[in-house]
Formats: sequence, C-alpha cells, structure tokens
Amino acid sequence: MKPILYYAEQCPDTAPFLAELKRLGVEYEKVEVLSSIPNLKQWLRLRDRHPAFDEVKAQGYAGFPALLFDCLLYTSDA
Repeated sequence: MKPILYYAEQCPDTAPFLAELKRLGVEYEKVEVLSSIPNLKQWLRLRDRHPAFDEVKAQGYAGFPALLFDCLLYTSDA
C-alpha cells in the first residue's frame, strides 16, 4: 500500500514537502484536503484522532502537509 499524502495546494509548506518527497523517490497517493468535503472530512478524522497533531492543533495550525505510511505519520514539522 502506498503512503497517503494529505496536502493543500494553497499551503506554503506543500511545495517544499513535495520537492523533498520527489528527491527521496517516495511514491504516494494524493488527497488534496480542500478539493472536496469528503477529502476534508477524511483529513479531519485523521488529524483530530492522531496524537502527532496535538501540538499543531494547540497552536491553531491545520497540520498539513502530512504523509501517512501504514501507522506512521510524517508531517512538515517532523
């Protein structure tokens, strides 16, 4: 199963995150969280339930881009 990248095109952290994934040769499935309500709901379920986002939420940030690989989560802050 490929990792899933949750991102928003408008987010300034997305372009450098994508560039690093490309440099590393990481293949992934894309979920643009702002492109549809179902994508946004999928993202919010993950973000609101995963402890890796506790600090991000406390600071008022959205938390993307983030790469979900099996049970591991990598964010632009990792």
